[in-house]
Amino acid sequence: MTDTKTAQDQMIGPLAGIRVLDLSSVVVGPVCTGVLAEHGAEVIKLESPGGDLLRQLAGKGRSPGMNGKFLNFNRGKKSIALDLKAPAGLAALKRLAATVDVFVSNIRPDAQARLGVDAASLHAIAPRLIHCAITGFGSGGPYAGRPAYDTVIQGAAGVAGCFEASTGEPRYVPMLVADHTVGLIAAQMIGFALYRREKTGVGEAIEVPMFENMAAYVMMEHLGAMSFRPALGPPGDHRVLSPNARPLPTSDGYICISANTDAQAHAFFDAIGRPELKTDPRFATIAGRTANTRDYFAIRAGGLKGKTSAEWLEIFDRLDVPASPYNTIAGLLDDLHLRAVGMVQEEEHPTEGATYAIGQPNHFSGGNAPPGRPAPRLGQDGVALLAAAGMTEDEITALKRDGVLLEAPS
Repeated sequence: MTDTKTAQDQMIGPLAGIRVLDLSSVVVGPVCTGVLAEHGAEVIKLESPGGDLLRQLAGKGRSPGMNGKFLNFNRGKKSIALDLKAPAGLAALKRLAATVDVFVSNIRPDAQARLGVDAASLHAIAPRLIHCAITGFGSGGPYAGRPAYDTVIQGAAGVAGCFEASTGEPRYVPMLVADHTVGLIAAQMIGFALYRREKTGVGEAIEVPMFENMAAYVMMEHLGAMSFRPALGPPGDHRVLSPNARPLPTSDGYICISANTDAQAHAFFDAIGRPELKTDPRFATIAGRTANTRDYFAIRAGGLKGKTSAEWLEIFDRLDVPASPYNTIAGLLDDLHLRAVGMVQEEEHPTEGATYAIGQPNHFSGGNAPPGRPAPRLGQDGVALLAAAGMTEDEITALKRDGVLLEAPS
């Protein structure tokens, strides 16, 4: 008898056995359901006959509707394409909804109600269902029901305002940070709801508003002295907002460094040949460096130009000062650490050929799910999914004949 599990035993994710019906599109919803799939859930991606908008939004692929961004956000999912404007399409959706544990949507609440996929309607046929609605704005305020994309939320929630506080010009983070953040929060909330269902036996409805979540994110980071009534000063963590809070130039490129503790800062001063700064009251302590962030960051920015990035990284590694290489987007594919831990994988997509696949960043001692299947062609699993939901061959044939169910081309 041994406690050692075989590799096959370990390849079971914590969400194995959970089925998810995913009526979401573009990024925020697919981020959520992608995390669920990554950890073992069976995710059924329900698309319109035209497909998820992301199939068309994000540039070049080897075949239509299969660009790299879609592949990355929809790995591990199955696809069914139904025309929900047709009564037979809605009926098929509800047949599927009755077989799943979780329903996820990022369509607006009024559209959910018109389709009959709001929480009340679906709970009538599936009382144990976890219904997760990702919205732009919460239902309790004057913005409820407004359309929203990532940039709309970044602007409304103060993310773009952080750039104005830093550089004088409002900008968006050049990635869909609101979609990513709120998608992960939605997955977290679903996990909490599944845990409660284990104790109560009943499902529930979850509302995950993008605006409120991102506004909370910004306020937690930057309210600062305005957390007090009356305010003790202006808002903003000026270390984070400093325009010099950025990768530092070396003789041949950049590195990233953060020396926050006294030990780290003092080691940094020794490394750049400025040991006298260790006793300078402006920089000797955390409080002094915080009060003199502008000057401290200026010293950091100018102190590394005499050596290469590799030389500095070796020095800071030896001194235990937090530092890392600076990577471009393309450079991530060749990062030694990412390769070593399996975050960059090479695989053959069954229809798209050679691709890179992004590995699992997080690990459970009880076992991770096996690598997910590649992202699906539009509608490739529809017939099998409806048959598994109890529809007869004649019913499925009628859906295809009437143009309600779309099958992926071979």
